[in-house]
Amino acid sequence: MDKVVFGLVGGGWRAEFYLRIARELPERFTVGAMFVRNKEKAAALSRTWGVKVFTTIEEYISSGAFSFTVVSLKKDISTAYVIRLAEDGIPVLAETPPASDLAQLKELWNRVGRSAKIQIAEQYLFQPMHAARIRLAASGRLGAVSQAQVSAAHGYHGISLIRQLLGMGFEDVRIRAQNFRSPIIQGPQRSGPPSAEVPVQAVQTLATLDFGDMLGVFDFTGEQYFSWIRGNRVLVRGERGEIRDHDVSWLQAYDTPLYSKLRRIDAGHGGNLEGFYLKGIMADGEWLYKNPYGPARLSDDELAIAESLTRMQQYIQGGPSFYSLAEGSQDQYLALLLEQAAGSGETVVSQRQPWAVE
Repeated sequence: MDKVVFGLVGGGWRAEFYLRIARELPERFTVGAMFVRNKEKAAALSRTWGVKVFTTIEEYISSGAFSFTVVSLKKDISTAYVIRLAEDGIPVLAETPPASDLAQLKELWNRVGRSAKIQIAEQYLFQPMHAARIRLAASGRLGAVSQAQVSAAHGYHGISLIRQLLGMGFEDVRIRAQNFRSPIIQGPQRSGPPSAEVPVQAVQTLATLDFGDMLGVFDFTGEQYFSWIRGNRVLVRGERGEIRDHDVSWLQAYDTPLYSKLRRIDAGHGGNLEGFYLKGIMADGEWLYKNPYGPARLSDDELAIAESLTRMQQYIQGGPSFYSLAEGSQDQYLALLLEQAAGSGETVVSQRQPWAVE
């Protein structure tokens, strides 16, 4: 595949993931241009990353220095830029969520959703361990999967994983939810490790998503993202087996249970001199995920974003959709309903939306 040359709208914390990927894999990715409104920030980004940074969207578009644009802005302003770029005929890879509320989701879909080349940079399904679980759940080894319990990500990310693990599309769902508060000592944040012991109140959201013959269980506390003491959990249950975090059990025959583990395989341990990087995820002698970006030293999240960039390039060259605007809109719509259910204490039932294609 040709080198991926992409543009980047936004210069915040999330945008730096894309910049790091291009720095670590210069033979595969290049940031052709950036757009940041603040002139001082634009100059600083240009010095730090060696990228051409424009301060008006018109100059950025006119440069033509990219094959598609990543929009990495706050959700309350990103929708307008996605529409502007799409209406100018520029393919867009939009960071999550694609819009902040249902009205904006509908506006985005009605304006450009049916015609523009837009994909959503939903990365969780491409993170190595989640990708391995999704592949195993779809393999048939567990039999028909009926339940996915996910405590690994907030809102639309968690819902995306539930839908992927269950193999769900745009089916209607009944959502029950509640919030629970509990004390915790504040841990690391985006800015780094804690500098003092600070007690805070953690908000845990518990929800069930009843699809009729399938059940999703959502459980997340915001502190899980960076916490040293709050871990993630994933349980996938089928009629013949289950995945429980890294453990897999299934029936080879009705009286023959088998057991395995999802194992991370790294280079660089002991006498291995290949460099330190993830080679892949293996279970029972089978590669469920192989890292196509080694030996670059990228985090799991960066590996997933690199995969989105690669698939976006393939998509604009005529390849398949990999996470459509419709998928991203459904994730955000259900996340909004989950918030509504948790706030009201009432059961909320989804309704079919205009992007809910067969």
